[in-house]
Amino acid sequence: VLPRSYTVLLFDRTGRFARGPAYAATEAADLLNVRSSNMSALPDAPAPIGAYVPAKLAAGLLHLAGTLPLWNGELRFKGQVGRDLDTKAGYEAAQLCAKNSLAIIKAQLGSLDRVKQVVSVAGFVNGVSDFPDAPAVINGASELLLAVFGEAGKHARAAVTVAGLPRGAAAGVEMIVEVA
Repeated sequence: VLPRSYTVLLFDRTGRFARGPAYAATEAADLLNVRSSNMSALPDAPAPIGAYVPAKLAAGLLHLAGTLPLWNGELRFKGQVGRDLDTKAGYEAAQLCAKNSLAIIKAQLGSLDRVKQVVSVAGFVNGVSDFPDAPAVINGASELLLAVFGEAGKHARAAVTVAGLPRGAAAGVEMIVEVA
């Protein structure tokens, strides 16, 4: 039994966020108490792929570098949304980016309990030139943050379509969180 202040999320074995009671009944679903030290359903915090650090704490704000839709180093969503992938796959890619950001936060701070609020999210969608649904794709990240942090997960946001991302990833997410 979990205290009321805890949020329980479901992730399937591929690392995708699962919604609703139908997912809860599947054998592939894993329970995750996102506020505890048991973060086994999150990917490993990704290592930087360039000359930068994954996060930088300044003036009570943790600035996170961009994350890609990786699961323990493996790129899970590659290609352009609107050509190689549909909006739903893009949404799942953005969700996985946010999970990587959560893994970085936990690695940097030791616990997600130190997050006071999510301040902002910048979402990038590798999409075809006329792709109009970047906000719908980046909702994958935003909705996960709301599920994890509740009111403290509400944030300012940008969601833009770009011509390409590192490694050909379908999405990328940067964020800033206020820490206690």
